[in-house]
Amino acid sequence: MIRFGVIGTNWITDSFIEAALKTGQYQLTAVYSRKLDNAKAFAEKYGVNFCFDDLDAMAQSPELDAVYIASPNSLHAPQAMQFIRQGKHVIGEKPLASHHAEIEALITTAEQQGVVLFEAMKTTYTPNFQRIRECLPKLGKLRKVYLSYCQLSSRYGKYLNGENPNTFNPAFSNGSIMDIGIYPLSAAIGLFGEPNSFTAQGVLLDSGVDAHGTLVLHYSDFDVVVSHSKVSDGLIPSEFQGEQGTLLVESISECRSVTLHRSGEPPLSLGVVQEENVMYYEALEFARLIDLQQVSHPGLARTQIVSAIMTKAREVIGVRFPADEQSL
Repeated sequence: MIRFGVIGTNWITDSFIEAALKTGQYQLTAVYSRKLDNAKAFAEKYGVNFCFDDLDAMAQSPELDAVYIASPNSLHAPQAMQFIRQGKHVIGEKPLASHHAEIEALITTAEQQGVVLFEAMKTTYTPNFQRIRECLPKLGKLRKVYLSYCQLSSRYGKYLNGENPNTFNPAFSNGSIMDIGIYPLSAAIGLFGEPNSFTAQGVLLDSGVDAHGTLVLHYSDFDVVVSHSKVSDGLIPSEFQGEQGTLLVESISECRSVTLHRSGEPPLSLGVVQEENVMYYEALEFARLIDLQQVSHPGLARTQIVSAIMTKAREVIGVRFPADEQSL
């Protein structure tokens, strides 16, 4: 049984706890919040006795083996490093770090400490993501891939009203590519690996983060177009076009359905039924890696490539974070 603590007391933390407990391989033992009263109120829902408002004390606590980090983006890497140095396994919400140098530092330290470092990229651990991988040969020679994830932020109205919510604040390493684009980008890298080259475009808000943008990943004989936005809702599926057919995927972030289309044939559903809370699958994989003591794993390679691309893409479109000037 993996004893784990959580950093953050928001809805996504509840979702991960629900998923982790459902696997039967975790026990929630600790909660951190900047305000102790908030930690206690959150912990009460789960019958947890160990509450912290001191991160160092939590990292040194013998009451947990691992930690789930769901704080603002800019805090993911520094907090992960605190726990790694204390010999704790870390699963951090995406993006795992603000920039590529932080990722490299985290991986190096995790290897030295012999602990599992894991980015909670739910997309790439779903059963239907594996179905996409298995079904790609049915398309024949791959020619075009379009991966789209556009979701109007619930806080965009506040931003337009002159407020400065975290989701549009560069101080918290936010913006469209970091919060939204990372899903389809990670899917592309998970399927096809590192591209030969890429181009990036983005539209900036006055706050300094990107509102929406496009990445084009160039492979040897096909391209992957990644479309992302935090200021508009997208309703189209993602698609993989081959010479012998096209694969449509609803909701690339969770891969809710996978359908094969071939000329002259009826659509063929190739997906499987998944858990409603798809974080279940990332929780399972994190537990498996801990059980095997597998410090080096494919997820880290994907995270490295994705982080390198996002860091360079931000440079191209002009997004700068305070975290870019800091090191762990």
